[in-house]
Amino acid sequence: MKLRPLHDRVIVKRLEQETKTASGIVIPDNAAEKPDQGEVMAVGPGRKNEKGDLVAMNVKVGDRVLFGKYSGQTVKVDGDELLVMKEDDLFAVVER
Repeated sequence: MKLRPLHDRVIVKRLEQETKTASGIVIPDNAAEKPDQGEVMAVGPGRKNEKGDLVAMNVKVGDRVLFGKYSGQTVKVDGDELLVMKEDDLFAVVER
């Protein structure tokens, strides 16, 4: 199944967080927090402003983004857990 987000929504796949600290301590799965980074899998066409003009999105497929811990709506597609959220819910793009 392929998802195509509408308006100013993006589909993000969470990136797995390290399960070991810098000092070598292993964090068990039940104690680990949800990661707040992800990769953009799909973007909508953008939103319309007050004049009806289309405002382009600031993110693109493949961008690594930061978002809030409770941002977006979780959906399962083909066994993958994805987040659907508005572009406004994203905090930043991580530059590599």
